[in-house]
Amino acid sequence: MEKALKRKIVVILDNIRSRENVGSIFRTADAAGIDKIYLCGITPAPPHLKISKTALGAEQYIPWEHHKACWRLLEKLHQKDFCIIALENIKKAKNIFFFKKLGKSVALVLGSEVKGLSPQILKRCNIITQIPMKGKKESLNVSVAFGIAVYQLSKNR
Repeated sequence: MEKALKRKIVVILDNIRSRENVGSIFRTADAAGIDKIYLCGITPAPPHLKISKTALGAEQYIPWEHHKACWRLLEKLHQKDFCIIALENIKKAKNIFFFKKLGKSVALVLGSEVKGLSPQILKRCNIITQIPMKGKKESLNVSVAFGIAVYQLSKNR
């Protein structure tokens, strides 16, 4: 019997400003078994003391690449048959906790802590998901949201 191919989960950080958030995402990505991180736009990249301090060295174990234009990367991943999933708090977004197994590799896209993902990026995503908010605040810190989302997506790997 032929073994099923492992579906990849990659993460795309588009215009994340905080080095500490990037470091925290590297650390969580390592714990969750993420295959690769793509750092796009102005997202800071290792090596940097603030990233390393928060990542606790995980940035040395997770493969990563920097891309100037996120939309170009999304087009390449579409060609490789990835399902592109945005995590964004907008009306048409689907609850991430109702996410079902896709049967293909996944790229999770997260955007700027203040502005979120641009319409140019959102239109290139197959699915837009959100984490439901029950309190008065409308969003979570991007690294916390990433942790919730990545474990939800990876349980269906």
